[in-house]
Amino acid sequence: MTATQKHFEDNGQGHVFTFFDELSDTEKETLLQQASEIDLNELKGLVETLVNEPGEGNESIADALEPAAFTPLPESEGGNPSLWIEARDKGEAALRAGRVAAFTVAGGQGTRLGYDGPKGTFGVTPVLKKSLFQVFAEKILASSQIFGRPVPWFILTSIINHEETVAFLKENEYFGLHEEKVHFFSQGLMPAVDSGGKILMADKGQIALSPDGHGGALRALVRSGAVRQMEADGIDTISYFQVDNPLVRCLDPAFIGFHLMNESELSSKMVPKAYAEEKVGVFCEKEGTSLVVEYSDLPDRLAQEKDENGALRFRAGSIAIHIFDRNFVNRLGSGDDESAKLPFHLAHKKVPFIDSSGALTEPTEPNAYKFEMFVFDALPFAKNPVIIETNREDDFSPVKNATGIDSAQTSAEDQLRQFCRWAKAAGIEVATDETGLPSFSFEVSPLFGDTPGRFTQSWNALEHKPELTEGLVLV
Repeated sequence: MTATQKHFEDNGQGHVFTFFDELSDTEKETLLQQASEIDLNELKGLVETLVNEPGEGNESIADALEPAAFTPLPESEGGNPSLWIEARDKGEAALRAGRVAAFTVAGGQGTRLGYDGPKGTFGVTPVLKKSLFQVFAEKILASSQIFGRPVPWFILTSIINHEETVAFLKENEYFGLHEEKVHFFSQGLMPAVDSGGKILMADKGQIALSPDGHGGALRALVRSGAVRQMEADGIDTISYFQVDNPLVRCLDPAFIGFHLMNESELSSKMVPKAYAEEKVGVFCEKEGTSLVVEYSDLPDRLAQEKDENGALRFRAGSIAIHIFDRNFVNRLGSGDDESAKLPFHLAHKKVPFIDSSGALTEPTEPNAYKFEMFVFDALPFAKNPVIIETNREDDFSPVKNATGIDSAQTSAEDQLRQFCRWAKAAGIEVATDETGLPSFSFEVSPLFGDTPGRFTQSWNALEHKPELTEGLVLV
C-alpha cells in the first residue's frame, strides 16, 4: 500500500482505491497523482461546515446589509470629471511603466452556446466572427502599442480545455502578441462528494473532479508561479476579467488609476442593475465591510427596495471586472494567512459515478456536492477597496446563452451600437433605430480604435474614408 493509499484509508476515503489492482500502471499513476493533490483535511472541513451544517438562509444577513458606496461616472449625478481625468492620467502612467498585466479567466466550454470547444474560441464579432480570445488579444495589443510597453497576458484554463486553448492561440500566432508575453495555467480541481462526504469516482481510476470556481484563480496564480513571474517582471497590478464579455475594457486607464490612487488591494467595476431580478451579484456593505451578495442570496425584499428617487436601492451590480494588487493575490492565494482565506460555496449537482461494484450510475436528480470559490469573496479581505461605476454599453455585454438575453446575438448588437456611437462621435452620419442599432453590420478592430477618441483619431488619419456599409471592417 502506498503512502497516499494509507492516507486516504486513514481518513475514511479508502474506497477511492477499490479497483486499484485492476488498473494499468499508467492508470495507477494517474489516480495516485489525482489523489495526492486533494487536501483531505480541507475536504473534511468543507463537508462538516457546508454539507452537514447548511447556512441559515439569505434572510439571516438581510438586516445587516447596506448598499455599497461607489465612485459615479463623471456624467452621473455626483460625478467629478476632474477626478476621472486624474485617475486616467495615473493609469496611463502605470501602463507606460509596464506595471500592469491582463488576466483572463477562461476555464469554461461553449456548451451552453451549443458550441463544442473552449468558450474563448467562440466567434462573437458582427462581421468576421472573431473569437473572444482574438478580441481580447487585439485590445491588449492596442494598449501595448499606445503606451509603448508590451502588456503580459495571463490566461486561466481548466483541465477540460487547457490543451485546446493553448493550441488555438499558438495556431493563430497569439493574434499579434509576443509568444513570451502570453502565459497559460490551469485552475485547481476539487472532488465531488455524496451526502455522506464520500469522494465520488468517475471511473475505476478517475476521481470525479471539477474546477474550484473562478475564486480558485487566485490560488492558481500563486501555485502556478505566475505571481513570481509578475514580480520578476515588475508587475504589481492585475486587470481581471472573464472570457465571456467581448465589450470589456481589458486595460482601462481610469480604472487602473483609481485603484492606484487609493492604494487599493482590490478594485471593482459596477453597473446599475437594469431591473431588480437581473442575475448579477450586488455590491453591499455589512458592518462597514464591502462584499458582493449573489443575486440568489439577496432577499427579494431588498432586491426590490427603492430609494427616494425611485431607483433600486441595492443597484450596484457586479460584472466580474476587477483589479488586484499582486501582493494581495499572493496573500490570499498562498493560504498562509489563516485570517484571509476565500470561503467555498456548495453546489448540488448531478454527477455520474461508479458504485461499489464498478457499475456506472447516471443520476436523474442532484446526487453530489461540488465546492467552488467566488473571486468576489476576496473583497472583504482587501484594504481600501474601490468600486467605480462604468457604462454598461461600453463595458458589459456577456455571451452566456445560445439565444435570448446575454447571447451571441445580443452581444454582437451591443458591439454594433458601440461602433455607431464612436462613428457619430467622429462626425460620421449613421442611421440607427431608437436603440442605436444600425440596419447593417460593420466592425471596428481595437487596433483601429478602442475608445471614441482613438476611433476619431484613426478615422481622421484616413486619406480615403470608406462609406460605412454592410460588411465593412476597419482595421
